[in-house]
Amino acid sequence: MPIFTPGRRWQPPFYPFKKEPFGARLLAGIEKMVKGPLFGCRMCGNCLLQETAFICPMECPKGIRNGPCGGSTEEHCYVDETRPCIWYKIYDRAFKMGREEYLLEVLPPLDWNKVGTETWGDVIQQVRKVGTKKVVTGLLSKDPAQRAIVWDSVFKPVRQPDWWQGDAEYHPPMYTEPISELERRLKAGEFVVTSEVAPPMTVSTGKLLSNIELIKPYVAAINFTDSPSATPRMSSWACSVMAVQAGAEPVMQIAARDRTRVGLQAEVLGANALGVRNILCLSGDSMRMAPDPRGRMDVVDIDSIQMIWILRRMRDEGKYLDGRAIKFPPKIFIGAAASPYASEPRFQAIREHKK
Repeated sequence: MPIFTPGRRWQPPFYPFKKEPFGARLLAGIEKMVKGPLFGCRMCGNCLLQETAFICPMECPKGIRNGPCGGSTEEHCYVDETRPCIWYKIYDRAFKMGREEYLLEVLPPLDWNKVGTETWGDVIQQVRKVGTKKVVTGLLSKDPAQRAIVWDSVFKPVRQPDWWQGDAEYHPPMYTEPISELERRLKAGEFVVTSEVAPPMTVSTGKLLSNIELIKPYVAAINFTDSPSATPRMSSWACSVMAVQAGAEPVMQIAARDRTRVGLQAEVLGANALGVRNILCLSGDSMRMAPDPRGRMDVVDIDSIQMIWILRRMRDEGKYLDGRAIKFPPKIFIGAAASPYASEPRFQAIREHKK
């Protein structure tokens, strides 16, 4: 078990996708030998230890990098009951160290071009960029504020690459008029009721359309789940489009479990073009809950908080994740789910605040 990370690492470290130069391989080997026994380092290529109370978040079986999932408990991880919820341990230590404010920063997904490689090289380059003398002088300063500024000047560009630029600030929507009827009612302070309709398990849509017509007069919007319990059903976006055609207001759920960053952006653009305005971002039930044979359970490409960040920038800044401009950005009302009693409320409050 790693010395500073209270969770046994079953998965091996990542290996780089391509052969790296000898110097990079040597530095990566040294980094793995040091950080492996200390932190259970999986060589993700984007180290976040400073933000996560020096507990590696990649010990999470889902690979979630922005806080616990809705299934977290104090006793154990719901995906692998042989180990604790690593995010519960991160939050617990962060509170004890007085570092809970660091947990509010929206952290990036893995850059798979860097996975398996070292992070120390990036730190060394950033020290040189800031100025070695300035960094040494600043870190030796008796002024805590000055030390924090210098520390952040080195590590923030490493953990927040140019293509992400996450922070802990509130970003209000860049529009004034409500995008959907659901958003209009919420902004007006109305008591809003929505209803959930389970998508069909076949191509038959008769009962789906009947249920839509049945509840349409009584709710502000209709939620369509996205393969709950990791069991396939008709897609949420297809049901949402049929709801639009039936004159109902849909809420399209998107589970991070089944999405890559490319697929997420493409799917939302398509759904929005077909009239879907409300998007609910979820981590999704783990494949641990699925029937056999199960899909990959160890890493998700993006988590729900990262989904929200990506979609917000697409909508408000007109940018894809890779930085390309979107001439006609999507117009969407972005939603998130909360699990206030999944673990200690003070821990969950940070995650919900982050959303």
